[in-house]
Amino acid sequence: MGLARNRRRERTVDYWPGFVDALSTLLMAIMFLLTVFVVAQFVLSREISGRDEVLNRLNSQINELTQALALEKSGKQDLEDSVANLQASLSVAEGDRSRLQALLDAGSGSNQAAQQQVGTLTQQLSDQKQASARALSQVDLLNQQIAALRSQIAAVEQALQASEDKDQSSQVKIADLGRRLNVALAQKVQELNRYRSDFFGRLRDILSDRDNIRVVGDRFVFQSEVLFPSGGADLNPEGQAEMAKLAAALIDLAKEIPPEINWVLRVDGHTDNVPLSGTGRYPDNWALSSARAIAVVKFLIAQGVPADRLVAAGFGEFQPIAPGDTPEARATNRRIELKLTEK
Repeated sequence: MGLARNRRRERTVDYWPGFVDALSTLLMAIMFLLTVFVVAQFVLSREISGRDEVLNRLNSQINELTQALALEKSGKQDLEDSVANLQASLSVAEGDRSRLQALLDAGSGSNQAAQQQVGTLTQQLSDQKQASARALSQVDLLNQQIAALRSQIAAVEQALQASEDKDQSSQVKIADLGRRLNVALAQKVQELNRYRSDFFGRLRDILSDRDNIRVVGDRFVFQSEVLFPSGGADLNPEGQAEMAKLAAALIDLAKEIPPEINWVLRVDGHTDNVPLSGTGRYPDNWALSSARAIAVVKFLIAQGVPADRLVAAGFGEFQPIAPGDTPEARATNRRIELKLTEK
């Protein structure tokens, strides 16, 4: 009866490793999403930083143009004042000329002094007209320059508005990209879970119905005694037969999984907590567990399983599934675990 109780205890399904792996998968998905979010934020910050530099340069140009416009307006006002003064002087000179001309017409004769005085006033009047014409020409030129400055300011304002619109559009695109990445990731996880369930269902059908080959959580567990001799890492004939069945199922599954799902079969080697002597082929349990996982992977590759879909890992005695130092617990902890997961 003691043997029957031990056998029932060995057949009890322990879901704790599956829960731990599910939690690990969730954490990996969260880390991936955080990485995507950080990258998106980095790209957005770089783009916004570039926009800020452009905006600063445009604002600087606007300030320079505004100052130039103010100087041009001031110069225009000065010229307008000069023109007004010249026109006033011209009016006074014309009045003087008219009066002198009237005096000359009224007199019986013109004296030389009056004629010289009239000539001088005429020359001054001509000079003032020329100066007035030059001032008016400068005013027209200033008006043209002011119009050009206003056109440049309008172009700068349009560029600023376009830059702000593009920045807002970039933010919307980044948010949409993050949403689509989340949806795609969730879909890939669901698809892989479906193929994992199908794969385990096939393994249950083709592998021997034995106590030392069982499902624990989301992985298949082979007791080491099924595959390897004690202290060794060379597959025995019985282990090769079981692994050949596994390879056939895995090859069929690889044909069905879409190529965009980046999956691998992880082979994990575990030992008990009994230290090795150090004088044998393997110095410690780390080396033994790794060698056993590698042996399984190499056998699967030899059977036709793609090498890029396999991963070997050794955990030594540091992830037991049965607590205690009893022979039963140690036998349970000596195992090879197979898990279909993402890269």
